[in-house]
This record gives sequence, structure tokens and C-alpha cells, in this order.
Amino acid sequence: MKELLVTGGAGFIGSNFVHLILERHAGYRVTVLDNLTYAGNLDNLTDLADDSRYAFVHGDICDIGLVDEVMRGHAIDTIVNFAAESHVDRSLMEPGAFIQTDVYGTYVLLEAARKFGVERYHQVSTDEVYGEVLEGRSQETDRLHTRSPYSASKAAGDLMCLAYFTSFGVPVTITRGSNNIGPYQYPEKVVPLFITNAIDDLPLPLYGDGSQMRDYQYVLDHCDGIDVVVHLGMAGEIYNLGTGVETCNLHIAQLILRLLGKPDSLVQRVTDRPGHDRRYALDCRKVERLAWRSRHSIDEATEKTVRWYVENEWWWRKIKTGAHYQEYYARQYSGRLPPYEDGGLTQA
Repeated sequence: MKELLVTGGAGFIGSNFVHLILERHAGYRVTVLDNLTYAGNLDNLTDLADDSRYAFVHGDICDIGLVDEVMRGHAIDTIVNFAAESHVDRSLMEPGAFIQTDVYGTYVLLEAARKFGVERYHQVSTDEVYGEVLEGRSQETDRLHTRSPYSASKAAGDLMCLAYFTSFGVPVTITRGSNNIGPYQYPEKVVPLFITNAIDDLPLPLYGDGSQMRDYQYVLDHCDGIDVVVHLGMAGEIYNLGTGVETCNLHIAQLILRLLGKPDSLVQRVTDRPGHDRRYALDCRKVERLAWRSRHSIDEATEKTVRWYVENEWWWRKIKTGAHYQEYYARQYSGRLPPYEDGGLTQA
């Protein structure tokens, strides 16, 4: 594995993975293919612009001709697929986009992997395909119980990968990760939303009673796990990646406020979203046999994440004051939050 195609590599987890690979594997070259939708951001990769081992291609994974051109032109031997529509709230608004990218786009990439005989095709998936887990922990062999268009589209992509392994011998691996936090996460997601709102003394919109349980892992821990599975995982297998520790959303909000020296009164309970899963929890013993384990506690991961957003206002401020973000925020929280105005962002 020397020539990696990282799809969705300008996004949150993908860009962190690109940085990790180039820092860890001196002889590797990485080509990023990204359509630069709202969450894809070349600012995430600015520091790599002069690295001869990095190349960027602007395009859609659903474009068969372009994907084949990239595979051939860059002599790709490994595909790592981060490209996805990836927000449950958005999937409730526009489910068709999720089917197109997460299902059809995965098919296009698998066909390219088959055609060009790659050494490894890796699919980055999510713990949400298991559905809510009120007791115990999800194992890789558990049945899938999707409850949103997002999780359904990701599960379909996973099943397509396994079918291509069985039917055509494509050497696929799949990781199902828990919630990620860290640098470059688009600020509509809960943790960067809470951090950036708190910095501006704006309400933190907490769904329902805030008791939903999530396993929040630091993004570079997740990327490290993906790297391990890409190189050491067995073809045709699925590996869960998480910390094994769940935290409720209310605790996350309060932890962020404490780190920023802000009052708990900024927490604003809002109407819960439809079908909101109460708990996810992963059994990660399988990947631990490959000598991988998450390194950051929730407190350490949150502290590092808060510090990054405090120190990199240049990155998120222009996103939050942009028309696209404001339109989404108004659509998502209209009628749920008290009126306020700040930095051009108006919520009625």
C-alpha cells in the first residue's frame, strides 16, 4: 500500500486521517477526492499544499468516469472511503442526498476497486447502523436496526461492501466508529456547535432531556484505529472503533461550559428530534486483538477540542456567519430557541 485514494478527505475525519497517514508513513502518497459540499473544506488541508506526496481532486464519488480517471492517473492501490452525507438531522430534511452518496457512491468506488484490483478497500461506517442499544454493547455480528435515513444509507453501503467481498473477492474492511470530536468538525454538529455558541454566549440547544448516551472519541484516535485496520485487518471483516465509555449529552454541554468558564444557564432544552436514539455502545474487543485502543478519555478529548476551537476562530467564524450555515441553523432551530442576534446570525 503506497498510493492511497482518500475520498471525502477534505471533511472532518477524512482530513485528520490524511494528516495522520502522511505523518506516519513517509513513503506513502495520498490523493484526496472530495466534492467540497458544505462540510468539505480545503482549509482543513491548507498546510499540505506544498507536500509533494499529497494531491487534491475536486469531484464526486458518484462520477464513474472521474473515479476511473483518478484510479488510473494516480496508480491507486488502496481506497479509504470517508465520503458520505453524515448528519442525522440533515437526513431527516433531505434523505435522497444520503442514498445517492452513501449507497450509489459506495457502489461506484467498489466497482473501481474491483476493476483496478486494489490491495484494500476500506469503508468508514458508523455505530448508528446498530440502532439504539439500551443495554449491553453492539458486536460486529449484531443485526442492523437503522432508525434514520442516514444510518440506513450507511448500513446499505456496508452490506454492499460485504457483497463485493463475497461475490467478487474485493478485499474490503469496514470500521464502525462512535461519535468523533476534534479539529475541523463542521460547527453544526453538537460538540463544535456547543463550543462556538458558548464562546459567543449563545444558547446551547440540547435535545430533549439531554440524557442520550454517546461514546465520544477523539478523532485522531479513530483515525489511528482506521490505519491499523487498513493494514492489519482481515478482508471481509468489520471492526468497531470506540472508547467503550458512554457520556450523556447534558454532561458534554456542562463540561464544555466549565472549560470555557461559562454558566450552565446557557443550556437551552429544545424539542427532541424524531426517533432520536437514546444510547449507542460498542464492544471493541475484536479490534483490540490488533493492538489498538483509544487513548483519550472524554475529558481529555473535550479539553483538546475546546482549545482548538478557541485558538482557531479564523476557521469556524466564517462558516457560522456564512449564508449556508445560517439557513440550516434557522431551519433546524426556528421556534425552538429564544430570539437572538449575533455576528449577522439571526434566530427567530
